[in-house]
Amino acid sequence: MASTQRRHGERHLVHRIGWLRAAVLGANDGVISVSALILGVAGAGPSRHTILLSGLAAWLAGAMSMAAGEYVSVSSQADTERADLAREKAELAANPGGELNELAGMYAKRGVSPGLARQVAKELMEEDALEAHARDELGISDVTAARPVQAALTSAATFSAGALPPLLATLLSPAEAIALVTAATALIALAILGAVGARTGGAPILKGVLRVVIWGALALGVTFGAGRLFGATV
Repeated sequence: MASTQRRHGERHLVHRIGWLRAAVLGANDGVISVSALILGVAGAGPSRHTILLSGLAAWLAGAMSMAAGEYVSVSSQADTERADLAREKAELAANPGGELNELAGMYAKRGVSPGLARQVAKELMEEDALEAHARDELGISDVTAARPVQAALTSAATFSAGALPPLLATLLSPAEAIALVTAATALIALAILGAVGARTGGAPILKGVLRVVIWGALALGVTFGAGRLFGATV
């Protein structure tokens, strides 16, 4: 029996959704944004110092922008969740019987027999009425709850991690090959990132790799072409 239970063990990945989304977005943006800016500036032909300075500025600005954007966005989600929970708490205090019927009706719609649905709803509400309604009526749980600070820090850190490979490539590559080495480094980083993100999220690895590499290559090519075309000096 114990052996059967061990074999039946399941590993679900939904608990990773919150931080995985911010991590993948931040790292992708770090690689693509910084690499694209470096290539755009390099396409115009300035010195290594100017190219590197532009990349560093892109890294700092991008990391702060990602952190601020994620914090504001997820804070808005958290405010909505708090308002919904406060409203639900008031409804539970004002009309507990109606809320019990509502919860039982949800379970019945999912295929539970009416009598059992009411019994389950009653027992869950006796344990923690607000938690039961938050989870099954509002879709709010510890797994999916908004965490603004966590999202902001994750975005800034992963953006910085993504920005590091192109910055190092710019610093260490021969002057005449900055664009080529930086582009190759960025595409390799994107491929690794796509594979790690897909595996962590339980998605097909090849699909994840191709998705980020194709779009990343397009962004790098367009930006480098613009630098060449306009020949801007910084």
